[in-house]
Amino acid sequence: MSATHLVTGASGYVAAHLTRMLLETGYTVHATVRSLTNPSKLRPLHALQQRFAGRLILFEADLLAPDSFDPAMAGCTVVHHLASPFLLPEKISDGRRQMLEPALEGTRNVLGSVERTPSVQRVVMTSTVGAIFGDYVDVREMKDGVLSEAYFNTSSTLETNPYHLSKVEAEREAWRLQGLQQRWSLVTINPGMVLGPSLTPESASGSLFLLDEMMRGVLFYGMPDLSLTTVDVREVALAHLRAAERPQAQGRYILAEKHMASFVEISRILRGVHPRPWLLPRHTIPDWAVRLIGPAFGLTPDYIRKHLGIRFPVDNHRSIEELGIVYRPLRETLVDHAHAWLEQRRLSQKR
Repeated sequence: MSATHLVTGASGYVAAHLTRMLLETGYTVHATVRSLTNPSKLRPLHALQQRFAGRLILFEADLLAPDSFDPAMAGCTVVHHLASPFLLPEKISDGRRQMLEPALEGTRNVLGSVERTPSVQRVVMTSTVGAIFGDYVDVREMKDGVLSEAYFNTSSTLETNPYHLSKVEAEREAWRLQGLQQRWSLVTINPGMVLGPSLTPESASGSLFLLDEMMRGVLFYGMPDLSLTTVDVREVALAHLRAAERPQAQGRYILAEKHMASFVEISRILRGVHPRPWLLPRHTIPDWAVRLIGPAFGLTPDYIRKHLGIRFPVDNHRSIEELGIVYRPLRETLVDHAHAWLEQRRLSQKR
């Protein structure tokens, strides 16, 4: 295959899998990273360069620099935009400055480069289900109480969830810019909580952090009755590839299992592979106790009211029918996630 694909944020959790998948499929890949001088973060990409000689070229690019992506994008027919600012909630002191403005500016800069690069025909952008709903209770207002791509998150604010606000505003801006021209098309991938083996141990991800906390025993005392929409990282990468290859792919695609999984269900599976299973939570904390002590752990009464005990079905039929995604069992995803986590812990202890 002669086509060249650009992957932004290639050292990230999903992007590293996508980069490998594109190379295995036969494409040439231009991959951007924030810095070419971080050897530990670049180690997986350097390994791919050795395996696929001459077909993976690394570029340094800054989301906040207007022309930064032009060199990497030259000659590419597809742009996979995955780079996006991410901080854990406790690290965010100024949601506008740290999340919203960088997400919007980064999207404008990447799509500005697309405008200046006549070879680009399609952009595939990673968004999130958090761009569809802000709080779980929002889904009750959707048709039949089912999560679908037809909606945009209108409830998240800089105060309640600056990350989700940054993602929905960045996605809206991407659709606005795409609508101003006719040369390149846009597809967005909206995944739930992404799980599965990480190729890049230093990548920043809320799901990686959450499962790391669980595996290390930080949450051994139990978990509230909260559930997640989940998807395997390899399915998200494959969705990017299929959205790039299939001309009929269009619009937004939810990438998530049809049924949500609770924290305790996830923990039950992980206990089966963890060498010290007693570290993982076994019990659901009663709702009354969560309401009583939740604020001490950062769960506001408003958050608890809008999420605790709420589950909803997910309409993922478009990803199945149009992108050909086959969702692997959650158990397989979590077992692979745990094995990768344990191996990375072993390697880090040897260094």
